[in-house]
Amino acid sequence: MATTALKVENVKKVYGKDGKQKGTEALKGVSLSIEKGEFFALLGPNGAGKSTLIGILSGLVLKSSGVAEVAGIDISTHPAQAKAHIGLVPQEFNFNIFEKVENIVIDQAGYYGLSRAEAIPRTEKVLKDLGLWEKRSASAQSLSGGMKRRLMIARALVHEPEILLLDEPTAGVDVELRRGMWDFLRELNQKGTTIILTTHYLEEAEMLCRRVAIINKGQIIEQGSVKELLTKLNIVTLLLDSVEPITDAALVLLRELAIERVDETTIKLTLKPGQTVNEAIRKIGATGIQIANVRNSGSRLEEVFVNLIEKD
Repeated sequence: MATTALKVENVKKVYGKDGKQKGTEALKGVSLSIEKGEFFALLGPNGAGKSTLIGILSGLVLKSSGVAEVAGIDISTHPAQAKAHIGLVPQEFNFNIFEKVENIVIDQAGYYGLSRAEAIPRTEKVLKDLGLWEKRSASAQSLSGGMKRRLMIARALVHEPEILLLDEPTAGVDVELRRGMWDFLRELNQKGTTIILTTHYLEEAEMLCRRVAIINKGQIIEQGSVKELLTKLNIVTLLLDSVEPITDAALVLLRELAIERVDETTIKLTLKPGQTVNEAIRKIGATGIQIANVRNSGSRLEEVFVNLIEKD
């Protein structure tokens, strides 16, 4: 029985007239292996090739060359079988906004060969899991941005796939909803679902994933555990926002951390080599400071990884 959920070997994608020889290279020989049960992040700036790779893995984009497998099944030779193992949450909302929430999920189940009798209870379960059951009769148009994002996830999970692909899943989602989504995804992964997400939020990858790969200009330039990459990159300066004003007494207790006050409720934390955000937040929380938000001081991965990317 295969233990590899996804595997790509020397995958290339060229957008052009014939799709092979002319045009723009979106992927330049990407190789990656993701084991079953992993929570994996694909990091990189906009235009790096993240969405193209997700498109190939989900069967929506045809590769120009190389090998891509889902659960040991070659995507090119057995596309329908491979797609059955995948649930995809794309960046853009792509459902009928005038349709009822419940119907959107039920209809998606039908695309995977589920009967309506099978689809209805599964739809109820995923909508309840994602806090959308009370909105089941509402039109998708009436949902907030965060609820629409959760509807996308519900639709991707209704056929109970082994692998979930999330392309920028928290884009445009506020902090509170983002954290709720993180909790749901962690629980889903703990139950055995392999999850691959693309993101440019470093803290999102660190909070959720065991391993990450950094892609730039269509190539994987680094991959490994989060801790390994933080050590290699020797970043990270983070801004931490607290629920209540931070006292001087609390900061005294945190002298071992490289912290400076930004304002009444914000501190800047510079992580030491090998130190993770989770470790630092645990120490900060022990002083009574309640962290409401963690963000890169540069805000986006494009800025955080600028030195690494410039070397590429």
